Amino acid sequence: MEKIFIVHYGEVGLKGKNRSFFEKKLVQNIRLSLKDIGYTEVRRIYGRILVTLQAEADVVAIRERLGKVMGIAHFELACAAALDIEAIQAAALAWIEDKRFNTLKVETKRANKRFPLTSPEVSAAVGGYLLKHTGAKADMHNPDLRCNIEIVENSAYIYTDKIRGVGGLPVGVSGNVLVMLSGGLDSPVAAWRMMKRGVKAIFIHFYSYPYTDKASLEKVEELAQILATWNYQTRIYLVPFGEVQREIVTKTPAPFRVILYRRMMVRIAQRIAAAAKANALVTGESLGQVASQTLGNIRVIEAVAELPILRPLIGDDKVEIIARAEQIGTYETSILPHDDCCSLFVPKHPATNASLAAVREAEADLEIDTLIAQAVEAVETRTIDPS
Repeated sequence: MEKIFIVHYGEVGLKGKNRSFFEKKLVQNIRLSLKDIGYTEVRRIYGRILVTLQAEADVVAIRERLGKVMGIAHFELACAAALDIEAIQAAALAWIEDKRFNTLKVETKRANKRFPLTSPEVSAAVGGYLLKHTGAKADMHNPDLRCNIEIVENSAYIYTDKIRGVGGLPVGVSGNVLVMLSGGLDSPVAAWRMMKRGVKAIFIHFYSYPYTDKASLEKVEELAQILATWNYQTRIYLVPFGEVQREIVTKTPAPFRVILYRRMMVRIAQRIAAAAKANALVTGESLGQVASQTLGNIRVIEAVAELPILRPLIGDDKVEIIARAEQIGTYETSILPHDDCCSLFVPKHPATNASLAAVREAEADLEIDTLIAQAVEAVETRTIDPS
């Protein structure tokens, strides 16, 4: 019996005249997710997407991958039957024969209105047939097993278990963003949250080697590879930031250093974003979490931004962020020890509510354009494929 996954989507189905674009992108992403695994076809049908499996396909592996495709609301492993009530009855019995149950309910959705039987009539005919051949009893409210039938186009699809998807929008439908990936807990979760809204994430990482070790570089590549499960092939820009920090340390007041680091990062990231055709920057900032993330300091840092800075975690607390990191698989990597560039040369008493005028005065002696140009010129670009 040929096995098929039926993919259902939520938000994608509400996109009106743009729906076809979203559906095509979801099909493309499903193919990317399954490119090295056993499927024969991914195609759209009315309100659904069908993934036809090879006979030897690893169903468990395919199920796991479909569960990580943004835009899928739920999906089901199913079989197909011809549009004939006797064929549907026989296929339904074969599909459930290895399952254990005492009570049963059949539910039918008939998208193809040309089929002569109504949904209740199909449910009654198939349900009576299954009860007769299995000895089970009907239970319309809390059955041990639900047998679902969807009559779509030229086939009837039969399944028993709905598998919840991640939801959201297909990656790529909302354009590109440049994510400032630090190697800690927050920024990978922020990236994942933005991917769920349909963006393609491109990463930028600032490092301070040789003033720190290479652990942050190794961590950030591992995190990017984990996130590539949802984001597919991914670019990461590695920016040497140690010399910029050294200049800030030698020429500016200590309380403003972290703010000045962040302002320089935003300036450099904007240059990279232009080359990467990214329409916004993304950070993992959460309001009040550290000194640079007070409302006043966020405002001062953002003053140098020409692109929107998106902060999907701004209202989340650490417990919520950790829970999401565990869910998406970045937690264990994020908590590995490393020297973050912003932990280098950090003053004992950083400013928590700096004024814009004071910060501008503090960085007046910096050759900002030169520092930006030097950092951008030394950027290394790497491509990360899903593991």
